[in-house]
Order: sequence, then structure tokens, then C-alpha cells
Amino acid sequence: MTKKINLNFMVVTAVSIILTVFLTTLVSYQFFQKEVFTDLSSFAEIMDDLDFMEQMKDRGFVKPEDELRITWIAEDGAVLYDSYTNDKVLNNHGGRPEVAKAIQSGEGSCVRKSETMGQNIFFYAKRLEDGTVIRIAKEAGSIWNIYRNTLPVTLLTATVSFLVSVWIARHLTRAFIRPIEQMAADMNHLENVTSYKELMPFIELIRSQHEDTLRNARMRQEFTANVSHELKTPLTSISGYAELIANGMASKKESRHFAEEIHNNASRLLVLINDILQLSELDDSFGQRYSFERTDIYELAGRCIAMMQPVADEHGISLALEGRPLFASVNKELIEELIYNLCDNAIRYNCKGGHVWVRVTDSLVIQDDGIGIPKKYQKRVFERFFRVDKSRSKKTGGTGLGLAIVKHIADVHGAVIFLDSDDGMGTRIRVEFPVGI
Repeated sequence: MTKKINLNFMVVTAVSIILTVFLTTLVSYQFFQKEVFTDLSSFAEIMDDLDFMEQMKDRGFVKPEDELRITWIAEDGAVLYDSYTNDKVLNNHGGRPEVAKAIQSGEGSCVRKSETMGQNIFFYAKRLEDGTVIRIAKEAGSIWNIYRNTLPVTLLTATVSFLVSVWIARHLTRAFIRPIEQMAADMNHLENVTSYKELMPFIELIRSQHEDTLRNARMRQEFTANVSHELKTPLTSISGYAELIANGMASKKESRHFAEEIHNNASRLLVLINDILQLSELDDSFGQRYSFERTDIYELAGRCIAMMQPVADEHGISLALEGRPLFASVNKELIEELIYNLCDNAIRYNCKGGHVWVRVTDSLVIQDDGIGIPKKYQKRVFERFFRVDKSRSKKTGGTGLGLAIVKHIADVHGAVIFLDSDDGMGTRIRVEFPVGI
């Protein structure tokens, strides 16, 4: 990874330097070209004198030391004088672009290859008062000489810039990769990772995800262990009683009792399996979109009361519904399950002749006057397989998953559960749905 990042940095640096040199050269050339034409124009202004041109013509053609070529052209294009070669051997220059433009508009310029000099030339032409044209030319090679002189400095600067950039890239890459390598080496001590502030949110996110992963792994491990234990107990009882009956070691009366115990344990096993399957289904589908619809919570509570009434009568518990309609956007099946589990717990962990009240106003409240929950256990009652009184749970058929399912359903709806209870003083659970749900 480090090599790949360094290589990418080097490629980007090299391309950037090449583009910079190219664009700088291009801009410089445009600037020099403009300066050359400005200089040629100024020189033409100085030579805008017919007597001066006549004198140069009388002296004959001379190649100047400053490499400027001066040509004097008649209005019909005939060459009157040229400082580079004999004007008598030169063709008519009326068709030259810079001359034609000067005759037409007063001045003209271009860069082209000269037929006489055999190389690219900067030409500037100006029409004089008598209609003749004076043309000043400068070899392009003299401009490129400037670039040839600056080329070593340019290459040296580019090389130094490249090496410095590579060194900085390697340093930045190491600084960037170091915390990632530290995290990969020891995910359990991310707080010891040294990093720059821009990477801290990323590290915090990884730390949070890692902690969630570990927590979920522990929960799954505990859940698996608890499930194994909870399933093993009734299965052991069923297997033991069945073996006694099969071996003929039980009397007729005992066989009847053993059969009844087998039936009770099998029923308890089925309830436990159903709760486990439901909780697993909620786990698997958590975060997925449920089908919600506007529903009257009071009406759902009424259905649950009617369904739970036989169970309440069997335990000698008075079950009552109070309140008014409360409409919310919920999943009907899940909310019915939530109310059912809360009512079931309120009935199971109550005393004979006790009461269970279901109130629906701005929230859903299930209250009983049963055995209550000691303060020290209240933070754990929504954990899976947690039981305050294990002996009573087994006696009443509780699986320890009812409140865990309730908590899961509340989380799905974004609802908040409030628990108010004390040992021997009954329990009050309030489910408050978010505003506008």
C-alpha cells in the first residue's frame, strides 16, 4: 500500500512538473513573441525616414551584427533594398503576408519560414508616407537561444522539485499509513493510536464499530450458551421421564405423573423455541423497513386484553383497560406482541387476587400490583434470559425473553420504555412513542 501511494505521488509530481514547464515555456514564448514584435515595431519607428533608407540602399546590402534583417519594399512589391542579400535577386514581395497587410492597413506581422533565409523568422512591416514599406525581420533561432541557455537551470530546478516532492510524499505517506498500521496491529487498543486530527473521526468510527462487533460477538456467544442451557433443561427432563416409562420402572400412577411432566416440559420447550425464533427474526430484520400503518393503540390493547382474559382468570388476576384512542404509525403485529408480552409478565409475576391495568393516553402503560422488581435488577430485566426469580420463572413457564422482545420492538418503533418498580410494590412500565410517529 505504501509503495502504491508513493508511486502515485511520484507520477502526479512528475506530470505536474512537466505540465508546469510546458505551460511556463508556452506562456514565456507568447510573452517573448509579443516583446519581439514590440521591439521590431520600435525599430521600424526609428527607421521611418526616407533619407535614411536611401543611404542604406546606397551602401549596399549588409548583414547586421544584431541579426536584424531590414527590407525596403516598393508600393508594387518590388524590393528596393535588403540588408541580408542583394535586392536584385529577390522576387516581388507584394504577396508576403506581412507586406500585403502593411500596404492595406498600415502595418502587419507574422511568424513564418523565410524563403531567403531558410528558417522561421519574425516579420514586422510598416507602410511609410510615400507608400513604400519597411520590413524588419528577426530570426526565431535567436529567441530559442534564450531557452537553450535557461534549459540547464530549468532541468535542475525540475529535478530538485521532483526530489523534494518525492521526499515530502514519502514523509506524508508514512504519516498517513502509520495510524492505519497501528490500528491493524492492535484493534483492542485504538486509544493508543497517534494520529493527526483529520483522521480522528475515522479512528473513532472504527473504534466504535470494533466495540460493537466485539459486543455483538459476546452477546451472540452468551445467547448461544443460554439457549443451549435453556433447551437442555426441559430436554433432560423429557428424556429422563421417558426413559423411566420405557424401562417399566414407573408404576401406573407414576407413569401418569411422568407423562404430565413430559407434556409440561415439551410445552415449555415449544414456548422457548418460539421466543428464540421471534427474537432471532427481530435481530435479522432490525434496520430493515417494516410495514407501518396508522393504528389505534387503544384498539390493539383491547384485542390483547380479550386474548389474555382466560389466562388472567386462570391465575385469579383482574385485568382492566382504561384510556382513550391513541393513533400512531406502527406495525400492528409487533405492537400486539409488545402488549401481549407486557400483560403476560404482569399476570405471571403477580399474586392471586392481584390486578393488571392497561392504560392508553398519550402513551401505553401496563401496571400491576404484583411482586415487583428490586432496584438492583431493574437495569438488567430487558437482557435476554435474565430472570429476577429463576424458580418462579420455571414455575410460571417464563423463558426470560419476553422483555427482551419488548425492548427490541420498542427500538424498531423508536419508542422509549420507562420502568418504575420496587420489591413487593408492583411494576409500572410505560412505552412512549416518538412525537409524530
